[in-house]
Order: sequence, then structure tokens, then C-alpha cells
Amino acid sequence: MIRVNYFARLRELAGKGGETLERDQMTVRELLDWAEETYPGFGKDDVQVAVNEEYALPEDLIRSGDECAFIPPVSGG
Repeated sequence: MIRVNYFARLRELAGKGGETLERDQMTVRELLDWAEETYPGFGKDDVQVAVNEEYALPEDLIRSGDECAFIPPVSGG
């Protein structure tokens, strides 16, 4: 199982703060594709992913037991 957490507008879009995926492994890119398909308008091209509190690259592998966080872009002045 892979735990995913949502923050800010992604939490509002998903309607929850997090959920668990019944997957043994997947890449960060596959996770982003899943999120975009599950929650249209997710904005996978602008969202960063952290795996176990470390920023991850699209080709990085996520394994069962890992905890992921979707981090939306931040703007401000």
C-alpha cells in the first residue's frame, strides 16, 4: 500500500486529506498520471511529489509502505 497526502487546493479537489493506494510499486510519473485521471484538473505538470519527505523525480520508484505528498505550486510576493 502506498499512502498519498493532499495539501491546499489539491485537498479541496480530492475532497480528502489523503488516501491509500493498493499498489506494490509505481513510479512518480505513474502516480501523477493516476491523480490526473482520478481527479481531473489535478495539474500533474505543476505538482511536485515528495516520497518519504524527500522531493522525487518522475522516474523515481515508489514502493509499498512509502508515504507520498502532492505539493501544489506556491505563489506569493
